[in-house]
Amino acid sequence: MENILISGGSGLIGQKITQLLELKGYSVAWLSRSSQRQKSFLWDVEKQTIAPDAVEWADAIIHLAGAGVADKRWTDERKKLILDSRVQGTRLLYKAVESAVKKPNAFISASAVGYYGFDTCASLMDENHEPGDDFLAQVVVAWENEVKKMEELHLRTVMLRIGIVLDANGGAIAEMMKPPIAAPLGKGDQWMSWITIEDLARMFVFALEKTTLQGVFNAVGPNPATNQQLTQAAAKAKGKPYVGIGVPGVLLRIILGEMAAMVLGGNRVSSQKIQKAGFEFECPDLIPALKHIYHR
Repeated sequence: MENILISGGSGLIGQKITQLLELKGYSVAWLSRSSQRQKSFLWDVEKQTIAPDAVEWADAIIHLAGAGVADKRWTDERKKLILDSRVQGTRLLYKAVESAVKKPNAFISASAVGYYGFDTCASLMDENHEPGDDFLAQVVVAWENEVKKMEELHLRTVMLRIGIVLDANGGAIAEMMKPPIAAPLGKGDQWMSWITIEDLARMFVFALEKTTLQGVFNAVGPNPATNQQLTQAAAKAKGKPYVGIGVPGVLLRIILGEMAAMVLGGNRVSSQKIQKAGFEFECPDLIPALKHIYHR
């Protein structure tokens, strides 16, 4: 049995990964500001403190922690928190690993397809493309640069650039289905590179267990969809009314401010690299995936 330390374990993705790991017989502990579960270690990113025995307990670390990008309007203060929570959290883990006598074998980190920029139109993005120059892209670049430093400590390091996560109980699709009538956002032709939460959790476990895996991989399914296609299919799967008239972009900008660029733009992202490494999707197609998340 291996010991897996997870930052951000209480989040939507972290809970699903924890569940899967424990079913496979791993011992899982969370890094937390409070004792949220029986097995946890205390840390405080702002104060740059971490339980001294946390890293030495771990055979591997899965790093998910970071302030929610879409949780609140992007004030200057919120943008600073989004950046600092990722950079400073990774930096704290680096210092803890650096000073540990017994070091973990692997560091598996979340990242985001926001790396490529708010809107890359219909171009298919792979891991070799240059980053965008907007706020989220800059956050992801700074985050990944901190994660890469783990390689200096001889840890096998993997970064998974996560796309739109499909789950009925949280994330983007749950927000899109909240209004009484579902409708596309803006023109609806922006690409959404999606993955079910089960496949995403399986991908993190795959990255953990495949000891030859290293570097950056897109954590998206093989069949991206437009916002209109995804919204219409999700409405049908949930049994919700749908209209094809998009929510006007100008209204979204008034409501969301700068954050509107995130929902009005999109990315068409390739999953070929992780598939060539041996990962197989259980839900590669949109309509069966949505039926699965709403009727499982």
